[in-house]
Amino acid sequence: QVHVVESGGGLVQPGGSLRLSCVASGSTFSINFMGWYRQAPGKQRVLVAGISSGGTTNYADSVKGRFTISRDNAKKTVILQMNSLKPEDTAVYYCNDLPHQALGSWGQGTQVTVSS
Repeated sequence: QVHVVESGGGLVQPGGSLRLSCVASGSTFSINFMGWYRQAPGKQRVLVAGISSGGTTNYADSVKGRFTISRDNAKKTVILQMNSLKPEDTAVYYCNDLPHQALGSWGQGTQVTVSS
């Protein structure tokens, strides 16, 4: 059963922007912490931005000031606005909630490539 579908990735030049979207299913979306994670080749998946049910946000130091996470509980959607992209942002980006993360259940992700 698919619980999240990520989209919006692509190829962008350094300094460019992308807007990632995550549409989730399930009745508990509005009370769940939602996070955007990324996994670069040969590296572990890491949290880059998270947002609580009440809208409190947190960011990895590497993306602070460049990325913005937001959510629309009515649409069960989480958005990651990424600006001033750098080559080191290249990765597969995933969104997830904590219950599915604990089960090891992830969506297909969306590829972001930052290159000139």
